[in-house]
Amino acid sequence: MTRLSVEMLAADTVEPITSAGHAHLGIAVLAGIAVIVLLITQFKLHAFLALTIGSLALGAFAGAPLDKTITSFTTGLGVTVAGVGVLIALGAILGKLLADSGGADQIVDTILAKAGGRAMPWAMVLIASVIGLPLFFEVGIVLLIPVVLMVAKRGNYSLMRIGIPALAGLSVMHGLIPPHPGPLVAIDAVKANLGITLALGVLVAIPTVIIAGPLFSKVAARWVDVPAPDRMIPTRASEDLDKRPGFGATLATMLLPVVLMLSKALVDIIVDDPTHMVQRVFDVVGSPLIALLAAVIVGMFTLGRAAGFTKDRISTTVEKSLAPIAGILLIVGAGGGFKATLIDSGVGQMILDISKDWSIPALLLAWLIAVAIRLATGSATVATISAAGLVAPLAADMSTAHTSLLVLAIGAGSLFFSHVNDAGFWLVKEYFGLSVGQTVKTWSVMETIISVVAGGLVLLLSLVI
Repeated sequence: MTRLSVEMLAADTVEPITSAGHAHLGIAVLAGIAVIVLLITQFKLHAFLALTIGSLALGAFAGAPLDKTITSFTTGLGVTVAGVGVLIALGAILGKLLADSGGADQIVDTILAKAGGRAMPWAMVLIASVIGLPLFFEVGIVLLIPVVLMVAKRGNYSLMRIGIPALAGLSVMHGLIPPHPGPLVAIDAVKANLGITLALGVLVAIPTVIIAGPLFSKVAARWVDVPAPDRMIPTRASEDLDKRPGFGATLATMLLPVVLMLSKALVDIIVDDPTHMVQRVFDVVGSPLIALLAAVIVGMFTLGRAAGFTKDRISTTVEKSLAPIAGILLIVGAGGGFKATLIDSGVGQMILDISKDWSIPALLLAWLIAVAIRLATGSATVATISAAGLVAPLAADMSTAHTSLLVLAIGAGSLFFSHVNDAGFWLVKEYFGLSVGQTVKTWSVMETIISVVAGGLVLLLSLVI
Protein backbone atom coordinates (compact mmCIF):
# COMPACT_ATOMS: atom_id res chain seq x y z
CA MET A 1 0.00 0.00 0.00
CA THR A 2 1.35 3.41 -0.84
CA ARG A 3 2.43 5.38 2.17
CA LEU A 4 2.77 9.12 2.35
CA SER A 5 5.96 10.69 3.55
CA VAL A 6 4.02 12.09 6.48
CA GLU A 7 3.46 8.52 7.67
CA MET A 8 7.19 7.92 7.65
CA LEU A 9 7.58 11.10 9.66
CA ALA A 10 4.89 10.09 12.14
CA ALA A 11 5.89 6.46 12.57
CA ASP A 12 9.64 6.43 12.14
CA THR A 13 11.30 9.73 12.83
CA VAL A 14 9.18 11.50 15.47
CA GLU A 15 10.99 11.64 18.80
CA PRO A 16 9.21 10.05 21.77
CA ILE A 17 6.80 12.47 23.43
CA THR A 18 7.83 11.15 26.85
CA SER A 19 10.90 9.55 28.38
CA ALA A 20 9.00 7.69 31.11
CA GLY A 21 10.24 4.29 32.26
CA HIS A 22 8.71 0.97 31.29
CA ALA A 23 6.67 0.61 34.48
CA HIS A 24 5.30 4.14 34.16
CA LEU A 25 4.45 3.62 30.48
CA GLY A 26 2.81 0.27 31.20
CA ILE A 27 0.52 1.90 33.76
CA ALA A 28 -0.21 4.73 31.32
CA VAL A 29 -1.24 2.25 28.60
CA LEU A 30 -3.53 0.36 30.96
CA ALA A 31 -5.04 3.61 32.19
CA GLY A 32 -5.58 4.92 28.65
CA ILE A 33 -7.24 1.70 27.51
CA ALA A 34 -9.31 1.64 30.73
CA VAL A 35 -10.59 5.14 29.94
CA ILE A 36 -11.64 4.01 26.44
CA VAL A 37 -13.33 0.87 27.79
CA LEU A 38 -15.14 2.79 30.53
CA LEU A 39 -16.39 5.48 28.15
CA ILE A 40 -17.66 2.93 25.61
CA THR A 41 -19.19 0.39 28.00
CA GLN A 42 -20.43 2.44 30.96
CA PHE A 43 -21.09 5.87 29.47
CA LYS A 44 -22.13 4.57 26.02
CA LEU A 45 -19.94 7.19 24.38
CA HIS A 46 -19.29 6.88 20.65
CA ALA A 47 -16.04 5.03 19.95
CA PHE A 48 -14.64 8.07 18.06
CA LEU A 49 -14.96 10.29 21.13
CA ALA A 50 -13.79 7.51 23.46
CA LEU A 51 -10.64 6.92 21.40
CA THR A 52 -9.93 10.66 21.20
CA ILE A 53 -10.30 11.16 24.96
CA GLY A 54 -8.41 7.93 25.65
CA SER A 55 -5.48 9.10 23.51
CA LEU A 56 -5.26 12.38 25.43
CA ALA A 57 -5.55 10.48 28.71
CA LEU A 58 -2.72 8.14 27.65
CA GLY A 59 -0.45 11.09 26.96
CA ALA A 60 -1.37 12.70 30.27
CA PHE A 61 -0.77 9.51 32.27
CA ALA A 62 2.57 9.07 30.50
CA GLY A 63 3.59 12.58 31.52
CA ALA A 64 3.75 13.91 27.96
CA PRO A 65 3.18 17.59 27.11
CA LEU A 66 -0.41 18.08 25.94
CA ASP A 67 0.60 19.84 22.72
CA LYS A 68 2.84 16.93 21.66
CA THR A 69 0.09 14.43 22.48
CA ILE A 70 -2.37 16.39 20.36
CA THR A 71 0.14 16.53 17.49
CA SER A 72 0.72 12.78 17.67
CA PHE A 73 -3.02 12.04 17.72
CA THR A 74 -3.97 14.38 14.87
CA THR A 75 -1.04 13.25 12.71
CA GLY A 76 -1.96 9.59 13.27
CA LEU A 77 -5.61 10.29 12.50
CA GLY A 78 -4.76 12.07 9.26
CA VAL A 79 -2.30 9.42 8.10
CA THR A 80 -4.76 6.59 8.82
CA VAL A 81 -7.65 8.24 7.00
CA ALA A 82 -5.34 9.04 4.07
CA GLY A 83 -4.22 5.42 3.94
CA VAL A 84 -7.52 3.57 4.26
CA GLY A 85 -10.33 6.15 4.12
CA VAL A 86 -10.66 6.12 0.32
CA LEU A 87 -10.62 2.32 0.29
CA ILE A 88 -13.43 2.15 2.85
CA ALA A 89 -15.45 4.62 0.77
CA LEU A 90 -14.93 2.64 -2.44
CA GLY A 91 -15.89 -0.58 -0.66
CA ALA A 92 -19.08 1.06 0.59
CA ILE A 93 -20.00 2.24 -2.92
CA LEU A 94 -19.45 -1.23 -4.39
CA GLY A 95 -21.51 -2.81 -1.60
CA LYS A 96 -24.39 -0.36 -2.12
CA LEU A 97 -24.41 -0.98 -5.87
CA LEU A 98 -24.44 -4.71 -5.18
CA ALA A 99 -27.38 -4.46 -2.78
CA ASP A 100 -29.58 -1.90 -4.57
CA SER A 101 -29.19 -3.40 -8.04
CA GLY A 102 -30.42 -6.80 -6.89
CA GLY A 103 -27.03 -8.32 -7.71
CA ALA A 104 -26.76 -9.79 -4.21
CA ASP A 105 -30.22 -11.33 -4.57
CA GLN A 106 -29.21 -12.77 -7.93
CA ILE A 107 -26.18 -14.52 -6.42
CA VAL A 108 -28.25 -15.79 -3.49
CA ASP A 109 -31.07 -17.14 -5.65
CA THR A 110 -28.71 -18.78 -8.15
CA ILE A 111 -26.71 -20.61 -5.49
CA LEU A 112 -29.80 -21.66 -3.54
CA ALA A 113 -31.39 -23.04 -6.71
CA LYS A 114 -28.43 -25.42 -7.02
CA ALA A 115 -28.35 -26.44 -3.36
CA GLY A 116 -30.68 -28.32 -1.08
CA GLY A 117 -30.84 -30.68 1.86
CA ARG A 118 -27.47 -31.26 3.52
CA ALA A 119 -25.76 -28.91 1.07
CA MET A 120 -27.77 -25.89 2.24
CA PRO A 121 -25.47 -24.87 5.16
CA TRP A 122 -22.49 -25.04 2.79
CA ALA A 123 -24.40 -22.94 0.28
CA MET A 124 -25.03 -20.33 2.98
CA VAL A 125 -21.30 -20.18 3.77
CA LEU A 126 -20.51 -19.66 0.10
CA ILE A 127 -23.15 -16.95 -0.27
CA ALA A 128 -22.03 -15.08 2.87
CA SER A 129 -18.33 -15.31 1.96
CA VAL A 130 -18.84 -14.01 -1.59
CA ILE A 131 -21.25 -11.25 -0.56
CA GLY A 132 -19.11 -10.42 2.48
CA LEU A 133 -16.06 -9.50 0.35
CA PRO A 134 -17.16 -5.94 -0.46
CA LEU A 135 -19.63 -5.36 2.41
CA PHE A 136 -19.22 -4.26 6.00
CA PHE A 137 -20.34 -6.85 8.54
CA GLU A 138 -23.50 -5.03 9.65
CA VAL A 139 -24.54 -4.40 6.03
CA GLY A 140 -23.92 -8.04 5.20
CA ILE A 141 -26.14 -9.17 8.06
CA VAL A 142 -28.99 -6.91 6.98
CA LEU A 143 -28.60 -8.16 3.40
CA LEU A 144 -28.48 -11.86 4.29
CA ILE A 145 -31.12 -11.97 7.05
CA PRO A 146 -34.06 -12.18 4.60
CA VAL A 147 -32.36 -15.07 2.82
CA VAL A 148 -31.54 -16.94 6.03
CA LEU A 149 -35.06 -16.54 7.41
CA MET A 150 -36.80 -17.44 4.13
CA VAL A 151 -34.61 -20.52 3.52
CA ALA A 152 -35.14 -21.72 7.10
CA LYS A 153 -38.90 -21.22 6.90
CA ARG A 154 -39.58 -22.51 3.38
CA GLY A 155 -37.22 -25.48 3.66
CA ASN A 156 -38.23 -26.28 7.26
CA TYR A 157 -34.60 -26.04 8.40
CA SER A 158 -33.34 -25.23 11.88
CA LEU A 159 -32.66 -21.49 12.00
CA MET A 160 -29.22 -22.09 13.54
CA ARG A 161 -28.33 -24.68 10.89
CA ILE A 162 -28.77 -22.01 8.22
CA GLY A 163 -27.93 -18.84 10.17
CA ILE A 164 -24.62 -19.86 11.80
CA PRO A 165 -22.87 -20.68 8.48
CA ALA A 166 -23.97 -17.33 7.04
CA LEU A 167 -22.78 -15.42 10.11
CA ALA A 168 -19.48 -17.32 10.11
CA GLY A 169 -18.81 -16.42 6.47
CA LEU A 170 -19.46 -12.73 7.13
CA SER A 171 -17.44 -12.62 10.36
CA VAL A 172 -14.37 -14.33 8.92
CA MET A 173 -14.34 -11.91 5.98
CA HIS A 174 -14.74 -8.96 8.36
CA GLY A 175 -11.85 -9.97 10.60
CA LEU A 176 -9.30 -11.45 8.22
CA ILE A 177 -9.79 -10.31 4.63
CA PRO A 178 -9.04 -6.85 3.20
CA PRO A 179 -10.56 -4.51 2.04
CA HIS A 180 -12.45 -4.59 5.37
CA PRO A 181 -11.42 -1.68 7.64
CA GLY A 182 -9.78 -3.71 10.43
CA PRO A 183 -7.37 -5.72 8.26
CA LEU A 184 -6.57 -2.64 6.15
CA VAL A 185 -5.62 -0.60 9.20
CA ALA A 186 -3.51 -3.44 10.62
CA ILE A 187 -1.74 -3.86 7.27
CA ASP A 188 -1.02 -0.15 7.23
CA ALA A 189 0.19 -0.13 10.86
CA VAL A 190 2.70 -2.98 10.57
CA LYS A 191 3.62 -2.19 6.94
CA ALA A 192 2.53 -5.60 5.64
CA ASN A 193 2.15 -6.55 1.97
CA LEU A 194 -1.56 -6.40 1.16
CA GLY A 195 -1.48 -9.05 -1.57
CA ILE A 196 0.41 -11.56 0.59
CA THR A 197 -1.92 -10.85 3.51
CA LEU A 198 -4.94 -11.37 1.27
CA ALA A 199 -3.60 -14.68 -0.04
CA LEU A 200 -2.70 -15.99 3.43
CA GLY A 201 -5.98 -14.64 4.78
CA VAL A 202 -7.95 -16.71 2.28
CA LEU A 203 -5.83 -19.75 3.16
CA VAL A 204 -6.67 -19.32 6.86
CA ALA A 205 -10.28 -18.33 6.24
CA ILE A 206 -11.38 -21.45 4.32
CA PRO A 207 -10.83 -24.09 7.06
CA THR A 208 -11.87 -21.59 9.74
CA VAL A 209 -15.24 -20.86 8.17
CA ILE A 210 -15.87 -24.58 7.56
CA ILE A 211 -15.31 -25.44 11.22
CA ALA A 212 -17.16 -22.43 12.67
CA GLY A 213 -19.94 -22.54 10.05
CA PRO A 214 -21.43 -25.80 8.74
CA LEU A 215 -19.73 -28.03 11.33
CA PHE A 216 -20.52 -25.97 14.42
CA SER A 217 -24.05 -25.26 13.15
CA LYS A 218 -24.92 -28.92 13.81
CA VAL A 219 -24.09 -28.44 17.48
CA ALA A 220 -25.69 -24.99 17.67
CA ALA A 221 -28.93 -26.35 16.22
CA ARG A 222 -29.09 -28.91 19.03
CA TRP A 223 -28.32 -26.32 21.70
CA VAL A 224 -30.80 -23.73 20.41
CA ASP A 225 -33.78 -24.96 18.38
CA VAL A 226 -35.87 -21.93 17.43
CA PRO A 227 -38.11 -21.21 14.42
CA ALA A 228 -37.49 -18.31 12.03
CA PRO A 229 -39.40 -15.24 13.31
CA ASP A 230 -41.94 -14.08 10.72
CA ARG A 231 -41.83 -10.47 11.88
CA MET A 232 -38.18 -10.09 10.85
CA ILE A 233 -38.49 -11.07 7.16
CA PRO A 234 -38.04 -7.74 5.30
CA THR A 235 -38.58 -6.89 1.66
CA ARG A 236 -35.67 -7.66 -0.64
CA ALA A 237 -34.24 -4.96 -2.89
CA SER A 238 -34.90 -6.82 -6.13
CA GLU A 239 -38.64 -7.12 -5.46
CA ASP A 240 -39.01 -3.49 -6.54
CA LEU A 241 -36.93 -3.90 -9.71
CA ASP A 242 -38.05 -4.88 -13.21
CA LYS A 243 -34.72 -6.61 -13.89
CA ARG A 244 -31.45 -7.35 -12.17
CA PRO A 245 -27.83 -8.12 -13.13
CA GLY A 246 -26.78 -11.58 -14.29
CA PHE A 247 -25.07 -14.01 -11.93
CA GLY A 248 -21.78 -14.19 -13.86
CA ALA A 249 -21.42 -10.43 -14.28
CA THR A 250 -22.21 -9.80 -10.61
CA LEU A 251 -19.76 -12.41 -9.37
CA ALA A 252 -17.02 -11.18 -11.72
CA THR A 253 -17.50 -7.58 -10.54
CA MET A 254 -17.26 -8.52 -6.86
CA LEU A 255 -14.20 -10.69 -7.34
CA LEU A 256 -12.40 -8.19 -9.63
CA PRO A 257 -10.52 -6.30 -6.86
CA VAL A 258 -9.54 -9.56 -5.17
CA VAL A 259 -8.19 -10.99 -8.44
CA LEU A 260 -6.22 -7.80 -9.20
CA MET A 261 -4.66 -7.66 -5.73
CA LEU A 262 -3.79 -11.37 -5.73
CA SER A 263 -2.31 -11.00 -9.22
CA LYS A 264 -0.01 -8.27 -7.95
CA ALA A 265 1.14 -10.51 -5.09
CA LEU A 266 1.80 -13.37 -7.52
CA VAL A 267 3.78 -11.16 -9.91
CA ASP A 268 5.81 -9.78 -6.98
CA ILE A 269 6.82 -13.35 -6.08
CA ILE A 270 7.50 -14.59 -9.63
CA VAL A 271 9.17 -11.53 -11.18
CA ASP A 272 10.73 -10.02 -8.04
CA ASP A 273 12.23 -7.10 -9.96
CA PRO A 274 10.80 -3.64 -9.16
CA THR A 275 12.20 -2.27 -12.43
CA HIS A 276 10.55 -4.92 -14.63
CA MET A 277 7.71 -3.55 -16.77
CA VAL A 278 5.27 -6.35 -15.83
CA GLN A 279 5.79 -5.82 -12.12
CA ARG A 280 5.48 -2.06 -12.48
CA VAL A 281 2.15 -2.47 -14.29
CA PHE A 282 0.77 -4.84 -11.66
CA ASP A 283 2.05 -2.60 -8.88
CA VAL A 284 -0.42 -0.04 -10.23
CA VAL A 285 -3.43 -2.15 -11.26
CA GLY A 286 -3.06 -4.39 -8.20
CA SER A 287 -2.90 -1.56 -5.68
CA PRO A 288 -6.02 -1.49 -3.45
CA LEU A 289 -7.04 1.97 -4.64
CA ILE A 290 -6.96 1.11 -8.35
CA ALA A 291 -8.42 -2.38 -7.83
CA LEU A 292 -11.43 -1.10 -5.88
CA LEU A 293 -11.87 1.94 -8.12
CA ALA A 294 -11.90 -0.35 -11.17
CA ALA A 295 -14.53 -2.56 -9.53
CA VAL A 296 -16.71 0.45 -8.71
CA ILE A 297 -16.53 1.81 -12.27
CA VAL A 298 -17.23 -1.64 -13.76
CA GLY A 299 -20.04 -2.12 -11.23
CA MET A 300 -21.81 1.02 -12.40
CA PHE A 301 -22.35 -0.78 -15.71
CA THR A 302 -22.54 -4.48 -14.77
CA LEU A 303 -24.72 -3.81 -11.71
CA GLY A 304 -26.32 -0.37 -11.98
CA ARG A 305 -27.02 -0.13 -15.71
CA ALA A 306 -27.85 -3.84 -15.88
CA ALA A 307 -30.61 -3.24 -13.31
CA GLY A 308 -32.02 -0.43 -15.43
CA PHE A 309 -30.64 2.39 -13.28
CA THR A 310 -30.44 5.81 -14.89
CA LYS A 311 -27.35 7.98 -14.45
CA ASP A 312 -29.20 9.94 -11.77
CA ARG A 313 -30.16 6.72 -9.93
CA ILE A 314 -26.55 5.51 -9.96
CA SER A 315 -25.38 8.90 -8.69
CA THR A 316 -27.97 8.76 -5.88
CA THR A 317 -26.89 5.23 -4.96
CA VAL A 318 -23.26 6.33 -4.71
CA GLU A 319 -24.23 9.34 -2.60
CA LYS A 320 -26.33 7.25 -0.21
CA SER A 321 -23.50 4.74 0.24
CA LEU A 322 -21.14 7.33 1.71
CA ALA A 323 -23.27 8.77 4.53
CA PRO A 324 -23.39 5.59 6.69
CA ILE A 325 -19.59 5.19 6.70
CA ALA A 326 -18.89 8.58 8.28
CA GLY A 327 -18.90 7.01 11.75
CA ILE A 328 -16.66 4.16 10.62
CA LEU A 329 -14.13 6.55 9.10
CA LEU A 330 -14.03 8.61 12.29
CA ILE A 331 -13.55 5.53 14.47
CA VAL A 332 -10.81 4.18 12.21
CA GLY A 333 -9.14 7.60 12.10
CA ALA A 334 -9.29 8.04 15.87
CA GLY A 335 -7.92 4.53 16.24
CA GLY A 336 -5.00 5.56 14.07
CA GLY A 337 -4.51 8.60 16.29
CA PHE A 338 -4.48 6.35 19.37
CA LYS A 339 -1.95 4.09 17.66
CA ALA A 340 0.31 7.06 16.88
CA THR A 341 0.06 8.27 20.47
CA LEU A 342 1.07 4.81 21.67
CA ILE A 343 4.08 4.72 19.36
CA ASP A 344 5.24 8.28 19.97
CA SER A 345 4.97 7.84 23.75
CA GLY A 346 7.43 4.96 23.48
CA VAL A 347 4.96 2.17 24.24
CA GLY A 348 5.80 0.26 21.09
CA GLN A 349 9.49 0.26 21.94
CA MET A 350 8.65 -0.76 25.49
CA ILE A 351 6.77 -3.84 24.27
CA LEU A 352 9.65 -4.64 21.92
CA ASP A 353 12.16 -4.41 24.78
CA ILE A 354 10.07 -6.45 27.20
CA SER A 355 9.13 -9.13 24.67
CA LYS A 356 12.80 -9.93 24.04
CA ASP A 357 12.89 -11.60 27.46
CA TRP A 358 9.64 -13.52 26.95
CA SER A 359 9.35 -16.99 25.50
CA ILE A 360 5.91 -16.17 24.06
CA PRO A 361 5.85 -15.93 20.22
CA ALA A 362 5.14 -12.49 18.78
CA LEU A 363 2.11 -13.81 16.86
CA LEU A 364 0.57 -15.26 20.02
CA LEU A 365 1.28 -12.00 21.88
CA ALA A 366 -0.52 -10.04 19.14
CA TRP A 367 -3.50 -12.43 19.33
CA LEU A 368 -3.72 -12.14 23.13
CA ILE A 369 -3.57 -8.34 23.08
CA ALA A 370 -6.36 -8.20 20.48
CA VAL A 371 -8.43 -10.66 22.53
CA ALA A 372 -8.09 -8.54 25.67
CA ILE A 373 -9.14 -5.32 23.92
CA ARG A 374 -12.00 -7.09 22.11
CA LEU A 375 -13.38 -8.47 25.38
CA ALA A 376 -13.10 -5.06 27.00
CA THR A 377 -14.50 -2.80 24.26
CA GLY A 378 -16.71 -5.16 22.22
CA SER A 379 -15.41 -3.69 18.97
CA ALA A 380 -13.39 -5.83 16.57
CA THR A 381 -12.23 -2.71 14.73
CA VAL A 382 -11.07 -0.95 17.92
CA ALA A 383 -9.31 -4.16 19.02
CA THR A 384 -7.55 -4.50 15.67
CA ILE A 385 -6.44 -0.87 15.51
CA SER A 386 -5.22 -0.74 19.11
CA ALA A 387 -3.44 -4.10 19.00
CA ALA A 388 -1.77 -3.21 15.69
CA GLY A 389 -0.39 -0.02 17.23
CA LEU A 390 0.95 -1.89 20.24
CA VAL A 391 2.69 -4.70 18.35
CA ALA A 392 3.81 -2.76 15.26
CA PRO A 393 7.48 -2.60 16.43
CA LEU A 394 7.58 -6.41 16.56
CA ALA A 395 7.22 -6.48 12.76
CA ALA A 396 10.49 -4.65 12.17
CA ASP A 397 12.60 -7.80 11.93
CA MET A 398 9.92 -10.08 10.46
CA SER A 399 9.86 -11.50 6.93
CA THR A 400 7.16 -10.37 4.52
CA ALA A 401 5.08 -13.51 5.12
CA HIS A 402 5.37 -13.31 8.91
CA THR A 403 4.39 -9.64 8.89
CA SER A 404 1.21 -10.65 7.06
CA LEU A 405 0.66 -13.43 9.59
CA LEU A 406 0.96 -10.79 12.34
CA VAL A 407 -1.95 -8.94 10.74
CA LEU A 408 -4.00 -12.15 10.65
CA ALA A 409 -3.16 -12.97 14.28
CA ILE A 410 -4.48 -9.55 15.29
CA GLY A 411 -7.59 -10.00 13.15
CA ALA A 412 -8.26 -13.44 14.65
CA GLY A 413 -7.92 -12.14 18.19
CA SER A 414 -10.26 -9.23 17.47
CA LEU A 415 -13.15 -11.66 16.87
CA PHE A 416 -12.92 -13.48 20.22
CA PHE A 417 -16.16 -14.02 22.22
CA SER A 418 -18.57 -11.27 21.16
CA HIS A 419 -20.84 -10.47 24.11
CA VAL A 420 -23.20 -7.81 25.45
CA ASN A 421 -20.86 -4.87 24.76
CA ASP A 422 -20.77 -5.66 21.01
CA ALA A 423 -23.37 -4.16 18.68
CA GLY A 424 -23.17 -7.29 16.51
CA PHE A 425 -24.34 -9.37 19.48
CA TRP A 426 -27.59 -7.43 19.75
CA LEU A 427 -28.05 -7.31 15.98
CA VAL A 428 -27.97 -11.12 15.80
CA LYS A 429 -30.14 -11.48 18.89
CA GLU A 430 -32.93 -9.26 17.59
CA TYR A 431 -32.92 -10.48 13.99
CA PHE A 432 -33.03 -14.14 15.01
CA GLY A 433 -35.42 -13.60 17.92
CA LEU A 434 -33.07 -15.15 20.51
CA SER A 435 -32.66 -14.65 24.24
CA VAL A 436 -29.34 -13.36 25.62
CA GLY A 437 -28.43 -16.89 26.75
CA GLN A 438 -29.25 -18.39 23.35
CA THR A 439 -27.20 -15.72 21.59
CA VAL A 440 -24.20 -16.52 23.80
CA LYS A 441 -24.52 -20.27 23.10
CA THR A 442 -24.63 -19.71 19.35
CA TRP A 443 -23.18 -16.40 18.12
CA SER A 444 -20.66 -15.85 20.95
CA VAL A 445 -19.36 -19.43 20.82
CA MET A 446 -19.13 -19.24 17.00
CA GLU A 447 -17.02 -16.07 17.21
CA THR A 448 -14.73 -17.74 19.75
CA ILE A 449 -14.29 -20.77 17.49
CA ILE A 450 -13.35 -18.48 14.59
CA SER A 451 -10.82 -16.64 16.74
CA VAL A 452 -9.18 -19.75 18.19
CA VAL A 453 -9.12 -21.76 14.94
CA ALA A 454 -7.80 -18.84 12.86
CA GLY A 455 -5.21 -17.99 15.52
CA GLY A 456 -4.07 -21.62 15.66
CA LEU A 457 -3.79 -21.82 11.87
CA VAL A 458 -1.72 -18.64 11.81
CA LEU A 459 0.71 -20.11 14.34
CA LEU A 460 0.94 -23.34 12.32
CA LEU A 461 1.64 -21.41 9.12
CA SER A 462 4.39 -19.47 10.88
CA LEU A 463 6.22 -22.77 11.44
CA VAL A 464 6.25 -23.76 7.76
CA ILE A 465 6.73 -20.48 5.86
